[in-house]
Amino acid sequence: MTRGGAPVGPFGVMGGHMQPQGHLQVIMSTVDGLDPQAALGAPRWYWQSGRSVLVEEGLADAATLSDLERRGHQLTVEREPSAFGYGQAIWRLPDGVYAAGSEPRADGCAIGY
Repeated sequence: MTRGGAPVGPFGVMGGHMQPQGHLQVIMSTVDGLDPQAALGAPRWYWQSGRSVLVEEGLADAATLSDLERRGHQLTVEREPSAFGYGQAIWRLPDGVYAAGSEPRADGCAIGY
């Protein structure tokens, strides 16, 4: 990933079914100002097909989910974390400090040395 043409660092979300959607969601969280750990830990959604969407618990409040259903989306709250992929990230922040994050849906951690 780059910022203003300068390298920031690697990141990735595994899970072939979820990979492109997971990458998009992590980038969106980053643009919204979240650090790598918070971006990876943010609740995710997964578009399956048509209007069928899996949503992770905590993604949105009941009113938002009801509004989406009223508009024709078929939402399913999925409690199995593997449905949303697993990711890691190491980024160089603008001040030169490195920050890392590891997927809270799996058994990993970010450790510096």
